[in-house]
Amino acid sequence: MSQWLEQVIDNAQDVSDFLSPVRQASLSELKAQGWPGKRTESWRFTPLSSLTQREAVSAASVGEATVPVIENLDVIDFVFVDGQLVTPFADVDLPDGLRISKLNHVSGDDEEAVKALFGRIKPQHHTFGLINDALATQGVFIDVAKNATIQPVIRICNLATQAVDAHTRVLVRIGEGASISVMEHGEGNANSLTTAFAEYSIADSAYLEHYRFALFTDKAKQVGGSHFRLGDHARLNSTVVGYGSELSRLDMDIIHAGEFADAKMNAIYLLAENELFDLHTNIEHAVPNCTSEENARGIIGDGARAVFNGRIHIHRDAQKTLAEMNNKNLLLSRRALINTKPELEIYADDVKCAHGATVAEIDDTALYYLLSRGISRSKALVILNFGFIQELVNEIPKEVIGAWLLPKLSARFSQMEVK
Repeated sequence: MSQWLEQVIDNAQDVSDFLSPVRQASLSELKAQGWPGKRTESWRFTPLSSLTQREAVSAASVGEATVPVIENLDVIDFVFVDGQLVTPFADVDLPDGLRISKLNHVSGDDEEAVKALFGRIKPQHHTFGLINDALATQGVFIDVAKNATIQPVIRICNLATQAVDAHTRVLVRIGEGASISVMEHGEGNANSLTTAFAEYSIADSAYLEHYRFALFTDKAKQVGGSHFRLGDHARLNSTVVGYGSELSRLDMDIIHAGEFADAKMNAIYLLAENELFDLHTNIEHAVPNCTSEENARGIIGDGARAVFNGRIHIHRDAQKTLAEMNNKNLLLSRRALINTKPELEIYADDVKCAHGATVAEIDDTALYYLLSRGISRSKALVILNFGFIQELVNEIPKEVIGAWLLPKLSARFSQMEVK
């Protein structure tokens, strides 16, 4: 067991609140599982050496941070800086049909709702999810009333400014027939560790438009996940954008628990020199007549390492399932590496399923063509890279978010160029 994990377990003993039974159960499971090593299949390609001798220290005070601005987006922000929720709730004006509470200040019926969500959708095999269970006292509970349509995007910002650990949690309950857009947005380059997990319960005929922007870079370490449970006729549209850093890992889990549910997920990951990014996805088709579509595209810079593990599990009773998964990767040099593993596990016989993975390099002919037309090499690479991910950017439901993202991706490409 690592020094850091031993300190985490010691620190978790001091956490006591209405979620203590769940926290203690997760802590017991964490002790039983221990520290994941190279023989742990889900961590085989993602070394955790940068954490083994780390000190498990929380922020004594929050650092200075600037909240990223998305022009022309109707948004309500809840901001965590170094793991501390800094948004003054008294100043937040919420639309009808929406209630948001601090995780450490819920009471009455909200306590029962939080207990019904906390750790119930996220799978228990994730080591850092268990750590988050035990230590995440900072978080928000978002409750959307039946048939409510929430127009503003609810954005949860995690900003890392110091060399400390931060553990935050988001719980979302979307009522029957309701709709909402939620964005999880993380940024920072300090020598930090952020575990940010979110659980979403999407009731019958409800709709969630979801974004996860994991934009940590440099020495910042992020390990988190977003986990969804869909009821009858529920719909999910999720967009994931991840950067590489010293350690960057996201887990996305979708559970079709109701018939005729539909889930779509697009993911883009961009790695600069010597960075690491690991995306694990799992879609559980537990009932009949559901659909899912997953598209993941990665661009991996010189000496960088990417991991994609996508799994679709069709249960025995999940007849009439329609599921598709594709992973495409573009390597910018011979020193770039991708470990890709798409999986289909099918136990029903009346289904339509497909999966695939491709790995390619920059087309030298296309690059030469652009260079011969007087376009600089850096601009030519941006054009070719954009062409590779443009389709997924165009499918972002809100155009203003796509317009905000494009220049950020362009700046990211300039960092990824092979010198």
